[in-house]
Amino acid sequence: MVVIVDELSYTKDHLWARVEGELFVIGITDYVQKKLGEAVYVELPQEGAAIARDEVFGSVESITSMSDLYSPVSGEIAEANEVLGDAPQTINSDPYGEGWLIKVRPYNPDEIYDMVDSDEYREFLEAEEGG
Repeated sequence: MVVIVDELSYTKDHLWARVEGELFVIGITDYVQKKLGEAVYVELPQEGAAIARDEVFGSVESITSMSDLYSPVSGEIAEANEVLGDAPQTINSDPYGEGWLIKVRPYNPDEIYDMVDSDEYREFLEAEEGG
């Protein structure tokens, strides 16, 4: 059973975002962490780096595959999750909590409205899985 948190916004690239004050916290969904398998390496941008919406900002590597991470928003990296350097499997054990990837100071906070809510994401997954 895939966990989808109602309070989050989602992309069709299987990332989630949560607003925390002026920052967006971004991570990968439970669905994609299960597809990838156990994470063995996570590449994230440095604090202060600029990222652009729909462009690659990092990657997650598992034993069997590698997946690029596409930013749902444009902005500046306020923080990258340093825990993932030593414990990338945190993405698997807690994708919506301690396994977050980056915190972004968005250039345009309204970009979050271009993401989908939990119900739309559920529908997207059902269609993607052929259900």
